[in-house]
Amino acid sequence: MRQLIPTGDALRPVEFTEAPQPVPGPHEALVKVEAFAPNRGETFLLERPASGLLPGKDIAGLVVQAAADGSGPGIGTRVVGHPPHGGWAEYAAVPTHSLAVLPDGIDSVRAAALPLAGITALRLLRTAGSLAGARVLLTGASGGVGHYVTELAAAAGAELTVVTATPERGARLAELGAAEVVHEVADARGPYDVVLESTGGPHLPVAVSKVRPGGLVVWFGQASRTPATLDFFQLLGGPERVTIRHFHYAGAPYGRDLAALVRLVERGRLHPEIGRTADWSETADVLVDLRERRVRGKAVLTTGATRPAEQPATTGAARMADHSTPTGAAREAGHPATAGATR
Repeated sequence: MRQLIPTGDALRPVEFTEAPQPVPGPHEALVKVEAFAPNRGETFLLERPASGLLPGKDIAGLVVQAAADGSGPGIGTRVVGHPPHGGWAEYAAVPTHSLAVLPDGIDSVRAAALPLAGITALRLLRTAGSLAGARVLLTGASGGVGHYVTELAAAAGAELTVVTATPERGARLAELGAAEVVHEVADARGPYDVVLESTGGPHLPVAVSKVRPGGLVVWFGQASRTPATLDFFQLLGGPERVTIRHFHYAGAPYGRDLAALVRLVERGRLHPEIGRTADWSETADVLVDLRERRVRGKAVLTTGATRPAEQPATTGAARMADHSTPTGAAREAGHPATAGATR
């Protein structure tokens, strides 16, 4: 089969090779990959790739071999998956606990944009707790995670301020429910109950200064790729008793969260923001653009096996009706604002 592997070349980060088709373990299904979505963090790993690195964690496609232990979907089922590696290939072995079945109305391109960014958004908002009526600041908001967080947080009742590099990138976030768009963290008008910080570097201490006394800062990324420095005494002149929580999304199983994301998309309550769709022959160029922040939202690559989704006659009307009741998105996602429990 064809598979993309790292080159170590910053300008052409991956290239095709011929590789054996993966042999799934007893709890894994073999999926014929129709579309996959790289993540910006993966582009960093490709700069100095570890020996044997096989990138690819976000895929959608068709089950061609069911798991030997009887778990998971059967042959011929369309799925979205979050394998630990190896998804940039014609076939991928995926643990059945990290798969979700796709309905006819969701095509593989939109589905592939869901896993890592969508799961991160769901788990990040659960970490933040109840957001109904809360003032929330989100930095680095124009990527895949930021779009999902914006739509879900707004649906949960948050008054959300987002930080983006340009007005063009902020416009879509406003459409998704952001109450205010700013282009520098320093311009955000605090205090905020919760700060969701993803840029690190010099932006982190500024973001911390925007939280109310006793508030929560969830640090979930370092997109600036620059270490952050916090001054203990500087906090004494600003918000005291602040909780700063380090966050990482990872932790299987992922299937339940994938299924929640699929339901939200199917009901028109979550809208994957896909800034680039291309054939996987263009993967190297797309990876460079993603690394250099030239893609808004997600980038999705197709392998040539992608089939269009069936669109029921009522899909558009249903989407409009569902989108007019945003609290449904938070409920479907299991968000504590509507689920009645803080996780």
